[in-house]
Amino acid sequence: MMKKFYTTMLAMAMPLLMMAQGWPSQYQGVMLQGFYWDSFDDTQWTKLESQADELAQYFNLVWIPQSGKCNDNGGNSMGYDDFYWFDQNSTFGTEAQLRSLITTFKAKGIGTIADVVINHRNTNGWVTFPKETYKGVTYQMLSTDICSDDDNGKTKAWAEANGYSLSGKADSGEGWDGMRDLDHNSTNVQTCVKAYLDFLLNDLGYTGFRYDMVKGFSGSFLGKYNKDAAPTYSVGEYWDGNKNSVANWINATKVNGVIQSAAFDFPFRYTVRDAINAGSSQTAWNKLDNTSLMADSNYRRYAVTFVENHDTEKRSGSPQDPILRDTLAANAYLLAMPGTPCVFFKHWKDCKNDIANMINVRKFAGIHNESSYTKYSGDTQHYAVCTKGANCDMMAVVGNVAKYTPTDRWILVVEGYHYRYYLPNTANTAWISLASGTYNGEQQATLTALTRDNAQIVYTTDGSDPTASSTKVASGAKVTIPVGTTTLKAGLLIGGTVTGIQSRTYTVIDFQPYNIDIYVNTDAVGWSSVNFWTWGGDGSHSPKNGNWPGDKVSTTVTADGKNWYKNTYTINAPDDCVNFVFSTGSGSPQTVDINDIKATTYFEVSSATEGGKNLVNIVKTGIEEIQYANDTPRDDAIYDLQGRRVTHPTRGIYIQGGRKIIIK
Repeated sequence: MMKKFYTTMLAMAMPLLMMAQGWPSQYQGVMLQGFYWDSFDDTQWTKLESQADELAQYFNLVWIPQSGKCNDNGGNSMGYDDFYWFDQNSTFGTEAQLRSLITTFKAKGIGTIADVVINHRNTNGWVTFPKETYKGVTYQMLSTDICSDDDNGKTKAWAEANGYSLSGKADSGEGWDGMRDLDHNSTNVQTCVKAYLDFLLNDLGYTGFRYDMVKGFSGSFLGKYNKDAAPTYSVGEYWDGNKNSVANWINATKVNGVIQSAAFDFPFRYTVRDAINAGSSQTAWNKLDNTSLMADSNYRRYAVTFVENHDTEKRSGSPQDPILRDTLAANAYLLAMPGTPCVFFKHWKDCKNDIANMINVRKFAGIHNESSYTKYSGDTQHYAVCTKGANCDMMAVVGNVAKYTPTDRWILVVEGYHYRYYLPNTANTAWISLASGTYNGEQQATLTALTRDNAQIVYTTDGSDPTASSTKVASGAKVTIPVGTTTLKAGLLIGGTVTGIQSRTYTVIDFQPYNIDIYVNTDAVGWSSVNFWTWGGDGSHSPKNGNWPGDKVSTTVTADGKNWYKNTYTINAPDDCVNFVFSTGSGSPQTVDINDIKATTYFEVSSATEGGKNLVNIVKTGIEEIQYANDTPRDDAIYDLQGRRVTHPTRGIYIQGGRKIIIK
């Protein structure tokens, strides 16, 4: 019945989505910020695409970095120094890989949100923009498209001294000295922007826009751009903790009285931060009462809520403004409230199982961006709130969860450090506590009956729908999930009829840590020693010498008639990896970044360069010998190509005793 109900609701929502302005009404989706600062490894388009099946179970939208090429000199860029708009070969991958990512996401039901940077633009020199052609039309911004007061007058002084002219109009928003501020009064700027947005939506296939730094130009221009482009989803980064200021910007995007964009709810973010960071060892959960877009019924439709992003997170060497503790409780509050929640990628990676469970509860209850909510209880120690969904209510308690005990109307379905989620006993379903996903080692799932009836739970583990003759257990029973792939389905058995079936699919692996050897040959460049600078993965791979250029390796081993500098590393988890930069001397010259290494690999440093850094060729991996096997080998542990131990291998390629084997 529940499956049919969701299908009906989706069909009813389609006309709303088609007519949406700025952001859909009663939208039940959840968004993921699919990157963090310097996420050059994790956010490669190919790597994000490989996660599409998992992400699609929980997220409706994924916001990715600005995808255009930022310069002609190589090197990594997060995309906020945008130079090219129609050349989509970036630090994160090629345009072909980007198109593949967007296409795959769309096929899985995920909309890809483009990071649109149009407040400012990079130049070659002071005022020279690139010339680009799209659909047979050439687009190029000119010096006269730069605001007259750019860079506090420095640009104008340079232009006058070198025979150039700027726009006659000052910036329509806040200035920023980093790059050239664009004058959106310019017809040429508007023409270029509109063509760019058309390219993003209708050529590349993006679903909507995240506009960067919208304080830098009038919201009226963004409203006109969206009216022309007609994205279903648009959210502006109006970075301000004052709710009225953000609301005023939203209203500034109106065209013919209709709002054209949502905004990130920075007031919500600061409310959560203040509740958690209230002292060195204290919290003040009652600060969640503070005002935000989400808290205002007139604006919560346009509130994209979040608790952390790439600008607030703690960065290496820079404290920024992060939440200091209670990541789980912060996300539990975020995902229990109205607005459209945007989960931070680092939080998803670090707390995946908890956040997946939270999203399951939110979507089951049907919480949407205009849901109403009621505070049940709150003080400095805790906060309890009930939110009304399209399907049922849900209750969240954060902080000292023991401070609030719900009535017997509520049944606990999800809990973790400093948070609990409850659903009503009228939900009439069998709840499965363990979210779908990939796990390391045998797991247990708790089955809970959400009903007032004295019902048994029936379940299967082979993917079939449970029936009255399936295995029967009482509410609270635990089901063991073994190594391998298991689809667990559970339902309520009431009067001989099974209803309220829930389904989860698990991939359980038995991973064992393993060592990899990294070999570097420098014959082509004549280096007499090699520095290994390492990072990434689970965070355990920093060099012993924590200062650049890292660990110096001067001894070599001989293989295949060549000398190789060698170091050994341990891969500690299925998603662990090591990233490298090799250099010589005191760190110069150096190679380009080498990312996502999980196996023994031989590298040759090339004399060819990109952006002043030496390129690197991968010669081979350390697993070269291949054995063909008609029967499954039994004498040694078997691993797949990701290094995961396999108990019952089927046909395919595996690793055993340092050799590749093919099981037919």
